Amino acid sequence: MSDSAIQDVAGLQTPDEDHQKLYLARGTGPYRRASLALFLSGFATFSLLYCVQPLLPIFSQEFSISPAESSLALSLSTGFLAIAIVCAAAVSEALGRRSLMSISLVGAALLTVAAALAPDWHLILVIRALQGFVLGGVPAVAMAYLAEEIDPRGLGATMGLYVGGTAFGGMSGRVLTGIFAEYLSWRPALFLIGAIGLAAATGFIALLPPSRNFVGRAGFDPQFHLKAWMGHLRNPALPFIFTIAFFAMGSFVTIYNYAGFRLVASPYGLNQTELGLIFTVYLFGIGASSVGGILGDRLGHFTILSIGIVITAAGCALTLSASLPLIILGIVVLTSGFFMTHSVASGLVGKYAAGTKGHASSLYMLAYYIGSSVMGSAGGWFWAMEGWTAVVIFTLILMALAFFSALAAQRLVLRPS
Repeated sequence: MSDSAIQDVAGLQTPDEDHQKLYLARGTGPYRRASLALFLSGFATFSLLYCVQPLLPIFSQEFSISPAESSLALSLSTGFLAIAIVCAAAVSEALGRRSLMSISLVGAALLTVAAALAPDWHLILVIRALQGFVLGGVPAVAMAYLAEEIDPRGLGATMGLYVGGTAFGGMSGRVLTGIFAEYLSWRPALFLIGAIGLAAATGFIALLPPSRNFVGRAGFDPQFHLKAWMGHLRNPALPFIFTIAFFAMGSFVTIYNYAGFRLVASPYGLNQTELGLIFTVYLFGIGASSVGGILGDRLGHFTILSIGIVITAAGCALTLSASLPLIILGIVVLTSGFFMTHSVASGLVGKYAAGTKGHASSLYMLAYYIGSSVMGSAGGWFWAMEGWTAVVIFTLILMALAFFSALAAQRLVLRPS
């Protein structure tokens, strides 16, 4: 059997003969296993991370704290996750992509169970911060794994599937937690989400193929990692793509954090199950992330990126309505636009990063989660001062900044060298 035939059977191909890289080819068994495994990793990561979001009004009431303070249960996780992502890129160079992601998923699931058993608010915050730090081993490393192992001609579609997994996880964590909390209270709800996350982690470990193109580095060389990060920051376009992640994620999380406070109050008076079911709109995010990746491959990534940002802003504006159906429609629209934006932007990082893609991905995710942490909590100040109108104005400003960042990145990429 020829070398090319062997590669076809194994699900590998070498589109770049100069580098002799063995890529997972679309339509093969290893490609499908990798896609499903990364889908499970996205599901577990985001269900564990965002399961507390529908519980914020409950935390505010049970522990007698403000909405902004209750948001720390999420903001601390995303903030420490942002810090950990930078460390994860370095650690994965020595430990390996697959091993680090496996340890992170199992650890985060067990910490969710621990949060369910924590006796007081401050301990919950400590556990949630630690959980965010542990989860940092997944997002940037997952993106790096895909960029290294998947045939570049199908990377957009695969990245879209991974982001779709994050959308499904974010939806499931929110919806299931809301339903469980309604009938069982919030502690059993967190316990069950932790158990589900552990099952997804087990599936991920069983399915993910070993890395073929990853070359590890023994030990820890600070100069190497600093040089890699600085190299990506000196790339003309990449810092603007990182900025898009910061503003888009900040806007998205702000809407989701404080929509619950608005909708459980008069005149809407939604219960936890009804509030949780609103998060089924994440299904639209799953579809939009995949569609965004595919359309980006076909029509141009920056075109679809700008469209996604505009759709997100339109959804934010729609939530200004006093009509519950229109508020829900607005959440549908902004969710679709956000995941389209994120899918394309994350794919652009892998496309334009020159080497050390794990480091480039870590910078993207650093900006992404700092936006979630800082802007998600800052939105509470606007909610406390002027209510929902102020929250929406705040998010529209963020999306305008994301749009101009996309235009700047596009000009720099297309500029003649």
